[in-house]
Amino acid sequence: MTQDDEKWMRMAIEVARSKGSDPSTSPLGSVIVLDGRVLSAERNQTEELPDATAHAEMMAIRRACEGEGELELRGATLYSTLQPCGMCTMASIWSKVGRVVYGAGRDDVHPMYFEARHVDTLGFIADAYRNDIVIEGGCLREECAGLYYPPDADLPKEEQANL
Repeated sequence: MTQDDEKWMRMAIEVARSKGSDPSTSPLGSVIVLDGRVLSAERNQTEELPDATAHAEMMAIRRACEGEGELELRGATLYSTLQPCGMCTMASIWSKVGRVVYGAGRDDVHPMYFEARHVDTLGFIADAYRNDIVIEGGCLREECAGLYYPPDADLPKEEQANL
């Protein structure tokens, strides 16, 4: 990780916090950067839209592609405060993002934030049709994990997504 990675992840954390600090709202933030230029910065918007696909990474990819007038984001880095889910990982692959950097991983937060069957999104990257995408986790891990419920939080089942 570089100082630039930390700088952009801090921006993603700010974007996530723009939704509030309640971990039940899944305050995710995502920023896409290309050559030192922010292409997009988005947070989860699933409840507001309402749209189950409006995850922070999906929204950031949509806005970056719209802004660039391009389908592909080759050479860009996607920063996410939480390890991307399967849908967002596949969108990263299909949009040809060159690199994904995330903060907290699945073991750093409550299982409710991930698919119940524990799909390994890192495996998606390893098995992708292309070999020019890199994924790196743990950038500002503790700060990012602080946005979410901890792994051992005792939450009522009705308040847990994905479980």
